[in-house]
Amino acid sequence: MENTESIKKALGQKACELIKDHMVVGLGSGSTANCFINSLIEKKLDIVAVSSSDQSLQLAKKGGIKTLPLNEVAKIDITVDGADEIDPKNRMIKGGGGCHLQEKILASSSNEVVILADHTKLSDKLGREKLPVEVVYYGAVFTEKTLRKKGYKGEFRKSEDGTLFFTDNANLIYDIEFSSGIDDPENTHLDLLQVPGVIETGFFFNIASKILIGLSDNQIESR
Repeated sequence: MENTESIKKALGQKACELIKDHMVVGLGSGSTANCFINSLIEKKLDIVAVSSSDQSLQLAKKGGIKTLPLNEVAKIDITVDGADEIDPKNRMIKGGGGCHLQEKILASSSNEVVILADHTKLSDKLGREKLPVEVVYYGAVFTEKTLRKKGYKGEFRKSEDGTLFFTDNANLIYDIEFSSGIDDPENTHLDLLQVPGVIETGFFFNIASKILIGLSDNQIESR
């Protein structure tokens, strides 16, 4: 089996070349974003970071990177994040780690967004991965009923111990399965947002300034 860890590390190092002293840098979430954060730590730049998850925040702090809450910075020069699935139109599904709401806020607030993904994340049609939908805990049982009535079959995410998974915002994640892929991601996104209790979906459209794809030979392709 191919080792994607070396590809992710190469992606993190490549993205780190875009970071300069005195930048405000947005930190994404997940294993590929962690490789970028580790590269930042090694480079010892004079930057301020804002994070999309508590996990990324703690990793950056442990490595000596100065961090601030998002509400305390005036701008974000660049955000670097990963993706779970990317189609030929650069539409993405994110949220495998349950942080897509914060990731979307961070990305939409940034001057530039760089997405890192190894080649296994590329697909001809979105829907190979489950679509995470963040749902308010209050009335979640009824939100699920409404989603199922609309044909969105899935289940609430569980933690490793079998209990309900809660996001950093104390919400739930409803993971939707699409057996035949997603024919119209944009309208599916809008339809889901009409359901009371749904806060955000894991769809990301027109958000990436640049996408770096790590290939099997550790070469990097830019979109």
